[in-house]
Amino acid sequence: MHTIVNQEQWVAQRKELLVREKELMRQQDQLASARRALPWVRVDKQYVFDTPQGKRSLADLFEGRSQLVVQHFMFAPGQERGCAHCSYMADHTDGALAHLAQRDVSLVVVSRAPLASLERMRKEMGWQFKWVSSGESDFNYDFHVSFAPEEMAEGEVYYNYTGQAFPHEDAPGVSVFYKDDAGVVYHTYSTFGRGVEVMMHTYRFLDITPLGRNEEGLPYTMAWVKHHDRYAQPAASCCSASHA
Repeated sequence: MHTIVNQEQWVAQRKELLVREKELMRQQDQLASARRALPWVRVDKQYVFDTPQGKRSLADLFEGRSQLVVQHFMFAPGQERGCAHCSYMADHTDGALAHLAQRDVSLVVVSRAPLASLERMRKEMGWQFKWVSSGESDFNYDFHVSFAPEEMAEGEVYYNYTGQAFPHEDAPGVSVFYKDDAGVVYHTYSTFGRGVEVMMHTYRFLDITPLGRNEEGLPYTMAWVKHHDRYAQPAASCCSASHA
């Protein structure tokens, strides 16, 4: 039984919570400022991606803008479909594209699967964002979202800035890049594990509902998530955001 009060009592407690919410917002602003103040790493290695427009470099993916956000989407060669949890992330992307462009930001989704597989799934899911294949480059491995067979055999991979066991050859992540006027590309930020919730706006809605995310008692975090066109049928797990 949840506590039931009158309106005056509710407002009093809501105002107490509002003080904490405002403090958290200020802390988030400070954290965002610290994130922007991080040093950058120049990207000298040449990466080539397979895109619907042909072969493109990392610099080309900026599409005339100075900032680029990359979603590392778990979809390995030979798989029928990409990860349901990465799809949950991607479901929130299309509506943001026009707004990001107004702030000088491009967004692209990157996976190792062949371009034909990406395009097939993109159409099945009704997505409009650009999805490119990194299968012919070291991009995924260099940014620590794919792991070589020998790493997997050792039972520990480098993910989320630490060595840990991971059940899949690919992992979710978000990376950010900047391109200066001379065309030089810099890596500015990457986040993994629960950090990828930055793309999961549905969680923000759930967090303000009475039952919240309601994930207690599930086999693992996000066990309820499926491809949005498969909620009427069971779906096997392919990744877990519980690897923080």
